[in-house]
Amino acid sequence: MRRTRAPLGFVVYTTAMGLFALYFIFAAIQGDFGIFRRAEVDAEALELKVQLASLSEQVARMENLTRRLSDDYLDLDLLDQQARDVLGLIRPDEVVIR
Repeated sequence: MRRTRAPLGFVVYTTAMGLFALYFIFAAIQGDFGIFRRAEVDAEALELKVQLASLSEQVARMENLTRRLSDDYLDLDLLDQQARDVLGLIRPDEVVIR
């Protein structure tokens, strides 16, 4: 029996297709739209959602304080606290210890 070698074109074609397959597998895992990038984007989205919740809570608190100091509704305890903090006021019957 006589052994025949594979034609050179078949070897080149098989090698090229193998390299293309490796490239696309690498791009699917490591590329700009790959699996690792998707995991990074998901983690960043979760972090931003937590940050958004925190900022929304701060905005709601500030809106509440603003409403409590508005002309329509005046919270005297909050006004007293702000006067003490900002202006350094005290009542005549209080003693300040430093």
